[in-house]
Amino acid sequence: MADVAGEAGGAAAARPFDIVCEIEPATDPDLRRVRHQIGVLTAITSSFLIPDNHIGRATVSSIAVAHEVLNMGGRAIACLNARDRNTLGFRRDLLTAAAYGVDEFLFVYGDRPESGRRSDDLTVKAMLGEARRFAEQHGGDPASLKLGAVTTLRPLPDWKREADFLFVQVGFSVEALLDWRSKLDFDGPVYAGIMAVGSAQMARKLTAEIPELAVPEALIERLSIDKDAGVDVACDLVCEVRDSGALEGVHLIPVRRFREVARRLETLL
Repeated sequence: MADVAGEAGGAAAARPFDIVCEIEPATDPDLRRVRHQIGVLTAITSSFLIPDNHIGRATVSSIAVAHEVLNMGGRAIACLNARDRNTLGFRRDLLTAAAYGVDEFLFVYGDRPESGRRSDDLTVKAMLGEARRFAEQHGGDPASLKLGAVTTLRPLPDWKREADFLFVQVGFSVEALLDWRSKLDFDGPVYAGIMAVGSAQMARKLTAEIPELAVPEALIERLSIDKDAGVDVACDLVCEVRDSGALEGVHLIPVRRFREVARRLETLL
């Protein structure tokens, strides 16, 4: 794993800092592009998050791709959303994951689907409890599963404290992130969400459709004249979070700029 040292307040003591790279998922059965992404990004990390029906589109199972990551020697976190499954379907996925040796999960609510209806049978809270019970019922240790949830920069609900780790929603202000982290009562690892915005068009679309992911206007202006501005800002944010020593790592979303992100971060870390 590509761990880099982080220093808190200039302290000499360092602790591991993990970069969890999100893989652009496969929308057809060919996994060569997925394997290529993993190969390129191993220059900066061996930890990968695999999305689940990314932005409401059908993709290859996150559990199947997580199994591919494990076979390639990496750490795999399979994302599972509540939107697309009922309790029975969730239990099926847990059985499949156990058969494949996948034991780290990020549970999310799920974006609006492009087709079909959202299932109302599951919530992220229910998924956390169901996964713990699953481990007990199948003779395992509930602590053997590592379960994560997503949070915004707001007070953490009590039930999310049952998660083993937290992924923070994508943001662009390290100052706001650190202020929130200083007030957070949570014992597990916390990963800051960072995205390499690919274009001014993408930035405006994100801002319009998902206000909580609003891209700063200054970055949108830079992107209109420099296609690499999003990569530069994302990599700089990774370094700022690392240097703060306040979080255990970042959840980095390169989108389609994974080659450029890997090259830039390799020179910075």
